Amino acid sequence: MSDAPSPIRVLVCDDQALVRTGYVTIFSAQPDLEVVGEAENGHEAVRAAQRLRPDVVVMDIRMPLLDGIRATRRLAGPGAEGAPKVLVVTTFNVDAHVYDALRAGASGFLLKDAPPAELVNGIRTVARGEALLAPAVTRHLIGHFAGHLRPADASRTAGQDVVRVLTPRELEVFRLIAEGLSNAEIAAELFITPETVKTYVSRILAKLGLRDRVQAVVLAHRAGLAPDSL
Repeated sequence: MSDAPSPIRVLVCDDQALVRTGYVTIFSAQPDLEVVGEAENGHEAVRAAQRLRPDVVVMDIRMPLLDGIRATRRLAGPGAEGAPKVLVVTTFNVDAHVYDALRAGASGFLLKDAPPAELVNGIRTVARGEALLAPAVTRHLIGHFAGHLRPADASRTAGQDVVRVLTPRELEVFRLIAEGLSNAEIAAELFITPETVKTYVSRILAKLGLRDRVQAVVLAHRAGLAPDSL
């Protein structure tokens, strides 16, 4: 009996048949990935995900009938049960649509011109429950959209009420997550071990009901708790 883990089940959603074919070819060549379906618009993506129960949905943003942002919100937004991880792909480098997709529940994003190996690794990363955004990319996203991320007073107050469940130390770690620091960088900043940081991060996500670090970044900025939003 083999002890090999089950392959990661992937649903490919893009309105361009050529792009979908390219993705399917790349993913199917990986022993740990299994393409379980395709969709050419947001409605098909939602229906296929509900039927096929993929682990990861590779989601285009601009699709007909229902765009990728709204489809992501239906699949992985608040209240979604058994939600798959959504990896957004876009032709636009860190545009407002990407930020909207992250708010909708996506676990990360890549550009369509990313090398195949990076795309495959991205699927594996979000399947593990980690945010795809590397710290440098997170900082770039935050810096690019500092103006868009400044919350309204009501949103800021609500967000600050939510994070009151955190201890002072957890709040300190939370702010550093929002700055895009990696576990190693947070450990160096606070003079603790990376393993301790990992424990703090897991505890913070659990307390706040967040899936990953991307959602933590979004919440911090909506609440006015990160430097660019203060």
